[in-house]
Amino acid sequence: MAVANTMPTSQSPVADNDAGPRVEAMIGLEWAQALEQPNDASTTPAGARRAWLHKAPERHVLELYRRAAAAEPDLPAPWWLRALAAGSIRSRRDAFLIEDRVAKLLDSRPGWVFVPWGADGETGYWEYMPSERLLDGPGIPTTLQFTDRHLGWLDLVPPHAGYTPPRAVVVNGPADLRANLSMFESLAP
Repeated sequence: MAVANTMPTSQSPVADNDAGPRVEAMIGLEWAQALEQPNDASTTPAGARRAWLHKAPERHVLELYRRAAAAEPDLPAPWWLRALAAGSIRSRRDAFLIEDRVAKLLDSRPGWVFVPWGADGETGYWEYMPSERLLDGPGIPTTLQFTDRHLGWLDLVPPHAGYTPPRAVVVNGPADLRANLSMFESLAP
């Protein structure tokens, strides 16, 4: 039985008449449960929004994130939640609108594929598959990822071979992506 929109619960230390073991809340486990979502092959960010943190009341998500981040500063979390906690985006809904605008644009272009299994807690990313043909050997195609490191919310990593990616190109939001998409699609390694 699935229970939707319920917040993972932290239990206060419990004692049975002060006899026996005390059960302590484990914020890391609670956060891992908040991130957990089914493994699937979503083709858009909206399709991948199935974890508790996507559906629970925003204030509960933010409260749990702040508590968990206080215990573990490098906590895995989606770009939009880090931005929301920092006060640089107004709401989860605004972030989802950005993701959806990008999805609408890239879904209409041949060659772009959404990869839903990014780093733990992340939204996922987009790859421009034709850029792989520009590489001499195995490598990584042009990649567009959501970020909280600037207010454009998008970084584009050119195609590259090897494990060290080139410096990301700052994309200043969906309008900048739309205006420069042909140029981004033609980036060479």
